[in-house]
Formats: sequence, structure tokens, C-alpha cells
Amino acid sequence: MGVPPISSNSTNRSALPATDGASLFRIPLIDTALAKVSEQFNATAPARREATEPASLKFGSTDGFQGELRRRVDDYFERTGLRPRDCRQMYLKSAIVLTWFAGSYVLLVFFAQSWWQAIPLAVSFAFAAAAVTFNIQHDGGHQAYSDKPWINRLAALTMDMIGASSYLWRWKHAVFHHTCVNVVGHDADIDVGVLARLAPEQRLRWAHRWQHWYMWGLYALMVVRWHLIGDFQELAAGRIGEHKIPRPRGWDLVVLFAGKAVSISLVLLIPMFFHPVWMVVLYYMLVTSVMGVLLAVVFQLAHCVEEAEFPIPQEGTTRMKNAWAEHQVETTVDFATDSRSVSWLLGGLNFQVEHHLFPRVCHIHYPALSRIVVEVCREHGVRYNAHPTVLAGVLSHFRWLRRMGTIDPASAPANV
Repeated sequence: MGVPPISSNSTNRSALPATDGASLFRIPLIDTALAKVSEQFNATAPARREATEPASLKFGSTDGFQGELRRRVDDYFERTGLRPRDCRQMYLKSAIVLTWFAGSYVLLVFFAQSWWQAIPLAVSFAFAAAAVTFNIQHDGGHQAYSDKPWINRLAALTMDMIGASSYLWRWKHAVFHHTCVNVVGHDADIDVGVLARLAPEQRLRWAHRWQHWYMWGLYALMVVRWHLIGDFQELAAGRIGEHKIPRPRGWDLVVLFAGKAVSISLVLLIPMFFHPVWMVVLYYMLVTSVMGVLLAVVFQLAHCVEEAEFPIPQEGTTRMKNAWAEHQVETTVDFATDSRSVSWLLGGLNFQVEHHLFPRVCHIHYPALSRIVVEVCREHGVRYNAHPTVLAGVLSHFRWLRRMGTIDPASAPANV
């Protein structure tokens, strides 16, 4: 779906009015998003879920773009009789993905007898684990899997089985990232510290001149960091990037450590009963490296590419120039939207624009919603971008890393 970009609407807008809680859009103000996620996932202990944030961003009021999107998407579901969540296709797909995950693991650990059997099975297991995250966990974490909270929670917990904390994920991704996409100091997903410069407003360091080469190796270490370091650092600090978060307590804390125990047992301890330690560690690194690159690249192709914007608040304020929905579209890029195989594996995350606009809709619907989004963007003069293939997105991300590693932010043009 290689639709050419349309010029961005640059009209000044006032503060965004409150939205209906039943809306398929996520409420745009971060304080509201924090309260909403906290209420839905931690209703048993709301008093201890308060978090201290950087000053909340305020978005401009819509000129009708968001309302028209909502109206046409509502019309789509009413006209087709389909449900936004609890889709039969999704339950079947989940069964297939989990069977793939379990089958690859069993064959790799208990039946593989040689390297030419083990390597393909390790890669298969890595892809299956990524598919669990893209499809089941991601929809569950965004409450897009089911209308029943306990089913969403169960789906979200597959992330703990994979080795990362679903508790920390929902703060970092579902709250901080989705509310403030590509805004430095607010979007924790584009903050990787001194390792790389992903946005024009971030500090340029001398090592960043090579980041378009070395970052691919760091992507491969992402899952290892999840398993062994990152989650524990954030838990101890009580902070994700610039944001303070409430440390998990009670069952949240039990689930976090139980998930770590289960995942480490699956990928390291149990295999060591059947194979030499060095071999287990070697294949652990292979599996986590493949999975890490897959997970990282899917995010980077959506936000850290040449076509995505990195807006900043208006000077001296926390007010963004555009309305929330326009902001989501212009900071996000789709890719490979014509590929059914890519869409199936990635859980629709090649339709990132649609996902950001409708995070509580099951990804099964994204291809149909994409046609609506493109049409409404064209009518309202909102720029929509899509790379035709995965490779095109990868090359754009490579060029963006190279550009961010060589341009001094003091001499770079303001991107507002």
C-alpha cells in the first residue's frame, strides 16, 4: 500500500477535549492514560499505583480528523457485524502460534541430535517466541484480545513466559510510548541512553557516528538484557527513562519473579539436564539474538525512520502543535502492508499507524482499517507514510541511524 505522503495539516489547535472512555482511541493525555491503565490492570490496589511523571503533554484540538476516523471505523464494525475483540480468527491463530512455540521447543531440547537439526529448530523457536509476543501478548497488553479483562491479562502474561515483565512493559510501552510517540523525554521507547541517538533532540556523542553499524548487534542482545539485567534495573530504580513508576507489589511482584523463573528454566536450566552447558549457552544466544533483532526492528521500522516526525512541544510549554490523532499518524510509518505473511507473523504490527490510532482493536482488523485511515488522511491533509516492503523500511532505518550519528543537533533544523 505505497500511498504517497500528503502534506501535513499545520493549523494551530487548542487543548484536546476529553474523549469518551468507550472510544477505540487511547485517551491522549498521559495522566489520563496512566489512570486508565492502572485502573484496568490493577483495580485491586489503585491507591499504590500513582506515578510521578514529567509534565504531561497537551495536544491540540482536532479539526474533525479524529472524529471522522472514529465514525468510519464504528460504521465498519456496524456494517460488517464483526467484533473489535474476541475474534474467532484470533483464538485460532493463538492456538497455532502456541503450538508452533511448544513444538519448536520440544524438538530442539529433547529430539535434536546434531547441529543441522538444532540450528533450524533454534531459529524456529526464536520466530515462534517473537510471534507469541507480537500476536498474543501485544493484543492482550493493549486489551485488544478480548472484552473480558481476565483473558487480556492471561494473554499479556505470555510476555513473562518469554522472559520480560508484562508489568514493566505496560508502563513503558502501553502508557509512555503510545501517549507520547517520538517525543524526547516522554517516549521511553526511543531513549536508549548513551548507546544511540534516535531523535534529533537527543545528544550527539562521538561513538554515534558508527551507530548505523553497531546497533544491529545491540538489537541482538535486547532479549538477554530483558532476561538478566534490564527489568531488574528498572525494578530497583523505580524508573523507566525519565518516568518514575510504582514498583510492583503483591501479585504483580510475584508474577514478575515467577515469570523470570519460568523463562530461565525453559531456556537454560531444563536444557542443561540434557545437553552440555556450553552448548545450551550457545543456542540460548542464538535464539535470543534472532528474537532480539526481530523485536527491535519491528519497532524501529515504525518510528525511527526518515519519514517519521519527532515533534517537540511549543517553546516554553508542554503543548504539542498537532492534535493527538494527527500526532500518532505523523510519527508512525507502516510497512509491507500488502504482505499477508508479514502481517500474520508480526501480529499486524506492520500496520503501526492503525495500531496507534486503535490500540484496543484486535490486529485481525488492521488491513481493513488501513483503507479507512488512508482515505481519511487524504481528505484531511494529514501525511500518511508506508514503506512497500520490510527491506525498504530496514534501509530507511539504516539511513536514519547514519544521519542521527553525523548531524550535530545544534546545527540541525528544528523539527516541530
